[in-house]
Amino acid sequence: MTQVAEQPGSTAGRLGSVVLDCPDPLELAQFYSALLGLDIDDNGDEDWRSLTGPGSSLGFSTLAFRRSEEYVPATWPGTDARDLHLDLIVEDLSSGHATVVALGAEPLDPLDPPPAENTRGWRIYADPAGHPFRICLE
Repeated sequence: MTQVAEQPGSTAGRLGSVVLDCPDPLELAQFYSALLGLDIDDNGDEDWRSLTGPGSSLGFSTLAFRRSEEYVPATWPGTDARDLHLDLIVEDLSSGHATVVALGAEPLDPLDPPPAENTRGWRIYADPAGHPFRICLE
């Protein structure tokens, strides 16, 4: 393993954005815009879209979407679907489930809506391009 010398106040950089490859950047930007309550940046084009808004609420500057002709959706369950996912905090799983499904997300695990007495604090979905994400209780 490579060791990195610790130097107080020194960083290699700062995170500018998280970029999701997809076949249709505008479609995915519209999904996440509605889901997160953020605006779609006017400076995008058919190959790139990003969300604008208070970066501190997301923990990074922006969430962006890049057109990829070679994009293949992840399969669930499968190791390719576990490389990266977003965790979205919700007040309760039932209303979170209803919202993400109404916006076009596909339930992956579990498939059924949350029961009233849900003991598991998270659920897995696929966005319209097939990227897995979770809704989680805080």
